[in-house]
Order: sequence, then structure tokens, then C-alpha cells
Amino acid sequence: MSAIHPDRDTLLSAVELATKAPSVHNTQPWLWQLGDRSVHLYADWERQVPATDPDGRDLVVSCGAALHHLRVALRASGWQTTVHRLPNPAYPDHLASIEPHRHAPTDDDVMIAGTILRRRSDRRPLSSWPVPPGHVDRMVAAAAKAGALLVPVTESVTRAKLVAAIAEANRQQENDPNYAMEIAEWSGRGPFATDGVLAASSPAPGLAHSTIVMRTFPGGTLPPYLGDRDAEEATVLLALATAGDDTVSRLRAGEAASAALLTATELGLATCPLSQALEVAGSRTMVASEVLEDAGMPQLLIRVGWAPTTAGRLPSSPRRRVAEVVSELGADTRKGRR
Repeated sequence: MSAIHPDRDTLLSAVELATKAPSVHNTQPWLWQLGDRSVHLYADWERQVPATDPDGRDLVVSCGAALHHLRVALRASGWQTTVHRLPNPAYPDHLASIEPHRHAPTDDDVMIAGTILRRRSDRRPLSSWPVPPGHVDRMVAAAAKAGALLVPVTESVTRAKLVAAIAEANRQQENDPNYAMEIAEWSGRGPFATDGVLAASSPAPGLAHSTIVMRTFPGGTLPPYLGDRDAEEATVLLALATAGDDTVSRLRAGEAASAALLTATELGLATCPLSQALEVAGSRTMVASEVLEDAGMPQLLIRVGWAPTTAGRLPSSPRRRVAEVVSELGADTRKGRR
């Protein structure tokens, strides 16, 4: 490591933590290039899931989460970052250029980086313990600092409409044979997998979430446990929105989602990103109009609460090796372009 530039090992370690970011079906749709003075993030369109994510919004949001994870990892290692989003419009798969600069890490920098390895997408029923409003406020503030609006959906009628939109999107997708084949392809993975959703972290059939419908991943083996009867009232639903719906807006949404999720993890909360209601055009329009009152474009929903004390720790999701997603600056990344 020099006085002004991080060495390769530091960059590789940061990229490894960045790849722990959540992504749609754990597809990990990103590629990285390392330069002497910069890191570059590319979308890997070969990993798009078209039946689930026909316009690629989930893919770009996933890449935004990885971008924020990278910045968090570098800050903890002593490097602040300057980010140029979509630096060359002629190459739309080049999502960001990241330039590290020397920075004295704080205790908070180190603490939030430590949550990257602890975060899980918890799809199980939650407990009836209420989430303190101050915890939600911290998530909202973290998302705002990252460039997006995180709206708690607390009013009963509005919340009921959101829950209905989630259920309707689930119904439409499950009636689509292409979606059924796609979700089966990315589900039920074993312990030696490098991507996709583990069977051991997917609820087994029949594990109900009351009226909040969760995406079903076939082959789940996560055993049920006795949830709290009043848990639904304590579960917090938040809508993440941006002013626009272009690539940079979607990237920013992913960064804000990462910031909110890591903040929740630091507070000990269980979280799960929910994209299903926004993958179906009619449901997304309803969320925009009825939940956000057309004040922003919905990019992601987040479910937050406390895991019951009887819930065991979830396994970490599989990840591709860093060597599979990293190349040297100047290498050809065009194979991933649409």
C-alpha cells in the first residue's frame, strides 16, 4: 500500500466484501476491473433473469448494493472514495468508476463494515416485538445519505394496499411458466453452490407469513418454527424510492438499500429485500400511486423486524470466487452486454 493508492490485496479484499451484497435470486450480476488508481463496476447482463426482471431494474439495483458495500469496505480499510456513476454513456454496462483516497477510518466505519458478513436475507416469519421508531429513523437517514427516499408504510389502509400489491404480483408470476422455470433454476442450491438461493435458507413449503406474501423458492428445507401470532403488526414494511427511473437512479437505489440493510443489521434487526411487487407493471404502478402518492419511483421494498429467539442462525449465501468476477482494467467485458 502506497501513501496515495491502495495496493492490489486491499482492493481484492474490498471487492470480496462487495460481492456479499444482496442480489436478485443471488445471481451476483456484477463484474469488476482493477486499475492502478481506480476500481470499475460493470453490469453482467449474462446473469439477468428475464422472466423475473424483464427490464433489468433488479440487476442494476443489485449492482448498486455491491457498489455501496465496496465503498464501506474501503472506508474501513482507510480509503475514502469518489464515485463517477455511468462514467461513459456510450458503454451503459460500465456502471461506476471508483477512485480511492486516503482516509482515517473511524470506529463507526469499522463497525458498519463488520455488518457485511453478518447480514442475511431472512425470509422466515418475524416476532411480535415492535421495532423502535428510532431504529427505523436510522435506516431512513442512511438511505437518504446514499441518495434515495426510504418510506415507512405505517398507515393501515396504505399498508393493506401494499400487501395486496405484493400478493397480486406473486399470483401473476407464479402463473407464468417461464418464471416458474427460472425460479426453479436459481433455487434449492446445495452447500457447495457458488450462486443462487440455498435450500437451507429458504423456508420449507407451508411456512406461512400471514397476509405478507414472500417469494417462494422451490426446494427450501428451512424448518418451520412457532412464530408469534401478532407478528404481522410488528413487521415494518418500507418502500425505497428515487426521483427518476434511469440507470443512475436505480444504481442509487441499490446503494441506499445497502446502507439501510447494513444499518438494520448493526441494530440487530432481521431484514429481507422484497422486489416481487415491483417486477409486475401493474403492481409497481399501484405502489407508485397508492403508497408513494406519485412522489417517487419505487425501486425496492424492505421487510424489517426482530427474529424470534427460537430462530436459528441462517447460513451465509454462496458467492462466486473473486477471481471469477475480477479482471484487469482494459480487459474485454463486452460479453456481458445486452
